[in-house]
Formats: sequence, structure tokens, C-alpha cells
Amino acid sequence: MKHNNKKTILIVDDTKINIDILIELLDDTYDVIVSLSAKRALEIVDETPVNIILLDILMPDVSGYDVCRILKTKDNTKNIPVIFITANTDEESIDLAYQVGGIDYITKPFKALELLARVKTQLNMQNLLLELEESSKELKLLASQDHMTKLYNRRYFADISVSILDLAKRNNKQFSILMLDIDKFKHINDMYGHHIGDEVIIALANVLKSTNRKSDIACRFGGEEFLILLPETDIDGAYIIGEKLRKLVAELTVKVEDQDIGFTISVGVAQIDLKNENDLESTIQRSDEGLYKAKESGRNMVCKIEN
Repeated sequence: MKHNNKKTILIVDDTKINIDILIELLDDTYDVIVSLSAKRALEIVDETPVNIILLDILMPDVSGYDVCRILKTKDNTKNIPVIFITANTDEESIDLAYQVGGIDYITKPFKALELLARVKTQLNMQNLLLELEESSKELKLLASQDHMTKLYNRRYFADISVSILDLAKRNNKQFSILMLDIDKFKHINDMYGHHIGDEVIIALANVLKSTNRKSDIACRFGGEEFLILLPETDIDGAYIIGEKLRKLVAELTVKVEDQDIGFTISVGVAQIDLKNENDLESTIQRSDEGLYKAKESGRNMVCKIEN
């Protein structure tokens, strides 16, 4: 039975004595899979997650060099470290091993401590690279995310909207923008404190996250103000979405001690003019005008501004 905490090593060699030696050296520490042919090795890596491959250069069906070339062309195997095992010690053979994507080589006859050290080194390096990749993803997410609401931030909205606008123009697909903010937010802060104001902002953000379609981009634009970009949605469709949000928020409450606080939002709606506008500035300005109109008309309203 496979132990989940062990790394998996695939040994590809057609010589039984080499296989036996490698298994004896590695089997206590790692899960070892064996292939006597290059063809079977390529099948195994498609079926089973493998952490590292020990690959003989001289194989009867396909050379180890060609196997490595194939591995490096496939998305699911290109990042698996390949250590060549070879009796060839000439510079040309070793150079070619690196050219085709090998990360190291071990010469026959095997020296136990050297083999174990090289395998451990490459597995440690693989772990480090995976950690760096995860850290990079996390940093990118943090750079694009508002820390309080976990919605996208204004900077990410500006970046992604350029791509969405280009796509909309190419496909002649309308899209719209909602601008909304919390009514009488200053009053909420003054009466209950900023920590309750933050809870109100988070509650609104949660509504946006739970109701957004997968294609929609919602961001915290600043303070209690939010923008939602709605691809493939004209102004009338955007108005309906704005109304739905307005009603959902009007039913929300935030608990403060033994008191439930309700709040409302006002929403401005505008549609991009695909023929005459090359950025979102004018559309955002119109949605802001709609928001101002909603405020002036009594709040807790949705107002659209036509092009």
C-alpha cells in the first residue's frame, strides 16, 4: 500500500540488476515504481503522480534522451525532475542529457551515498520551487484583492477592464457597469463606530460575492463605494441586476450587541459605448452620475444614465 507521506520515484531501466540495486537503496525512503521500457514509463506518468524519474539513457525501444524530450513537451510531466542514470561518462553524452531537459545524472556502477544525496537534493529543490510558486500566487492574489472585503481592488479592476473592453469590442458584445455605495454611511460610523461600519461594508461585499455571476467583476472602489463590471449585459439587464442587489441589501441586518442594524444602497448604471469609447472612464463617470441621481432622489434606488 502506498504511503501518502512518501515521495514517488519512477525508475526506468531495462537491466534487472540495476533495478534491484536501486530498489534496495530507495525503497525504504520512497515509493518506487519500476518500468522496464520507455513506452511503459510514458504510460505510467500519465496514470500516476511521480515526483522524480531515474531514467536510463540506453533503452531498447526508445532512448532515454527521447523519453526526456517527450516528458518536457507535456504539461503534466514537464516539471518532473529527470535524473539520467548512465554508464556513459563522456562529455557529449552528459551535455546532451542536460540539453534534452535532464536535471542531473548518476553514473554506473552506482555509489549509494551519492545516489541518495542527488535524489534528495532534487526533491528538496522541487519542494522549494513549489513553495515559491505558491508564494507567488498568494502575492498576486494579495496584490489584486481588497484586504477587508476580499473583493478585487481598484487597481485590479483597472487592469482587467482593459482586457474585457478589448474582448467586447472584438466580439461586439455590450457590457455595463454598476456603481453603488452605502446610504448614510457616515451616520452609521458616527452612531455605532468604525468597527460596525467595517462590518456593514463586509456584509455588502458578501452579498456581491454570493450573487455575482462567474463572469462579473466586483471591486471595492474606495471606502463604502463598489463597482461591478457586467460583461455581455446591456443597460436594461444591468438595471435588473442592480435592483436585485438593492432589494437583497435592504433585507440585510448587521447585529450590534442586542440590536440589528439595517442599511440600504444606491446604485448607478451605465453601458459602455463600444463605437465611441476606448476606455471605461466615461462609463464610470456616467454610472457615478446615476449614483448621484439615486442619492438625490431619496436613496435606496437604482438609476441608469443612457449614453
